[in-house]
Amino acid sequence: MLLLLLLPALILANPIERPEYEDYSDSLARNNFWAMCNMFGASDIQGCFNKYFNNSVTLRRKVSVKCDLIPTDSCVGYSAVDTSNRAIILVFRGTVGSLQLIYESIETAYDANVPWIGGGNVSKYFRDAFVDIWNGGMKDDFTYLKQRYPSYKLWVIGHSLGGAMASLCSSYIVANGLFASVDMMSYTFGQPRVGDADYANWHDAIVKTAYRVTHYKDPVPHLPLLNMEGYRHHKAEVYYLEDMSVGQTYTVCDDVQESKLCSDKNVIDANVNDHGNYFNYVPNCP
Repeated sequence: MLLLLLLPALILANPIERPEYEDYSDSLARNNFWAMCNMFGASDIQGCFNKYFNNSVTLRRKVSVKCDLIPTDSCVGYSAVDTSNRAIILVFRGTVGSLQLIYESIETAYDANVPWIGGGNVSKYFRDAFVDIWNGGMKDDFTYLKQRYPSYKLWVIGHSLGGAMASLCSSYIVANGLFASVDMMSYTFGQPRVGDADYANWHDAIVKTAYRVTHYKDPVPHLPLLNMEGYRHHKAEVYYLEDMSVGQTYTVCDDVQESKLCSDKNVIDANVNDHGNYFNYVPNCP
């Protein structure tokens, strides 16, 4: 009887602590996040959600902004909510077409880096792309979803250029106190280097669950070149070999930012086909 009376006090004195970060999930990366990164081209994103996620994911809005001097180039992101997994979702689209890739590479490699909130310097191209999408509507949609679903976690996702924007977005949200890091996950695919060592170290410190998924000889994670203008990856990398079928092994390099045990082993031997081919599929939506 005494134990029952003391139980509430014991619970308050010893609250259940959540881990600082969550382990990498191949299932979420494969079945949820990669699919979400590839729905921008669908004529009906909501219909694509319904097909792949059994009507549990609802699109809030897609935001498209002009992001460089090429008239046809745009940077795009969307917000959504997953009631099955109790998650708010922010997704950023990857580079589209060779012209945008060339322009993005030149701007990132040769344009001056800019300071980032909290620490370090980052690519001006990536910074401008994220800020324009954020201020173009994603901030308002995120605020709405957070108020409507206050107990939900947050997923921030992106591929290629979208991975760079997801990196900035996750750090921006935590630095501004908009969401608790312990309740947020960031997964990116084929993410280029975003900023310098100070940015990488700061990102590691505040974004507790962040995984950069890389595929075999994908060249984009090696851009810009390591230490060129100070560029350096943040942790943690998840490296898959050529075959990304279900059940295949992968390597998690979470002890250092750049590791020869992961994609840094393939700096010279690259294959651009590995950049668009993750988990051996692209969602089939019209």
